[in-house]
Amino acid sequence: MRSLVRSNQHFRKANTKLPLGVSSNFRYWGDEKTIYAKRGKGGRLWDIDDNEYIDYRLAYGPAILGYADPRVDEAARAGMEIGGVFALATELEYQVASRISKMVPAAELVRFSNSGTEAVMAALRVARAYTGKDGHIVLEGGYHGVFNEVLWYADVEEWEPADGEPEVLAYSEGVPAITRRLFHSAPLNDANAIEDVFKKHGDRIGAFLIEPIMGNCCGIAATQQYMKDVRALCDKHDVLMIIDEVKTGFRVAKGGAQQLYGVKADLCTFAKAMGNGYPISVVAGREDAMRCIGDGVVHGGTFTGHSVSLAAANKTLEILDETDALEKIERYGKSLQQGLSKILAARGIRHSFAGHPSMSGLFFNEVAPKDYRAWLDSDYEFYDNLAQELHELGILVEPDSREPWFMCEAHDVKCLAETLDKFERAVDITLKKLPPVSKQTNTG
Repeated sequence: MRSLVRSNQHFRKANTKLPLGVSSNFRYWGDEKTIYAKRGKGGRLWDIDDNEYIDYRLAYGPAILGYADPRVDEAARAGMEIGGVFALATELEYQVASRISKMVPAAELVRFSNSGTEAVMAALRVARAYTGKDGHIVLEGGYHGVFNEVLWYADVEEWEPADGEPEVLAYSEGVPAITRRLFHSAPLNDANAIEDVFKKHGDRIGAFLIEPIMGNCCGIAATQQYMKDVRALCDKHDVLMIIDEVKTGFRVAKGGAQQLYGVKADLCTFAKAMGNGYPISVVAGREDAMRCIGDGVVHGGTFTGHSVSLAAANKTLEILDETDALEKIERYGKSLQQGLSKILAARGIRHSFAGHPSMSGLFFNEVAPKDYRAWLDSDYEFYDNLAQELHELGILVEPDSREPWFMCEAHDVKCLAETLDKFERAVDITLKKLPPVSKQTNTG
């Protein structure tokens, strides 16, 4: 049985100096369940209790090649020799920006930041400046960082369809109520709902924010037709389409979700996978919009374009662009889905997958949801309990069913075999404790 004695001891100590004992709310899993990482290598992670896990969180996606990839770390060490940060530009910025423009046609001009939140903040600022309109649309279940303008959400979990549209609430205390008037919401895969919002508020909406594959909502994916329709609606109503690829960028394809869907963003954001864990992000897009930066729009930061992160990103993008790493990751994801499906089907448990094999959501329902509202129809209680059993057996997934499973190049056949063996055991343990509501009944 897994022991968390040292993690629990450290939590009590850390909580005296850090709220919740961690540096991000999402790392707190409970007073006796929060774990502290000791090290990671490849597709595996060890905590301070020396428990070993096959990791399908991968820090929410950054470690696309695996932890401590020697190729990237060697490049990062060379970046250290440059000197770190100067509050001056370096030649490497142009080199990495050129690679991004090559991989993503929409990225005509590029600016670097440090986190996904910063990149989306910058994209919204550019959109407002370019259009002269302050409002924006965020899809239900979409996540775009932790800044005020996007920390609003449609309360689908407490929603009853008979009551009309879901109530929009602040995601956090301390979010200024005045920012609510900038925020508009609609469900994914309903272009008519977007058109209705534009008709009512189009004169005030400058940006349409979308994750075509929802990185914090089970990997629920837009349809091809939906992306085509909303692209046309944005053009019609003079709204900039911001495709948030903080999670999908350089993961689901070399050109990200835009390549998969054949849709070109006006502005787009990238972060997690592009540096294999080193802190870096990008806002990019059409030249005419991006030229607002420096011509009225402020963008910057002391640590933007840090030599270590740029060097790591340069090597990571080279690997993703010029090798078969993404094909390997996708094959692994498909093999994992097939194995999980076989285990669940043998037990008569209805299930489905959403998203992309490199970042997919597992649902205990026969049909994957098309939007966040439909997530309510899945047996997420069974998933949440299953996740705890997986942790005990050494398979690390997010304890909340709304976070996809992430794959990396370092996940290998040994990881796959071990994962399937432990998943089968975890399912059987969970079945004894909590029979799923989605279990098929035998009518024969």
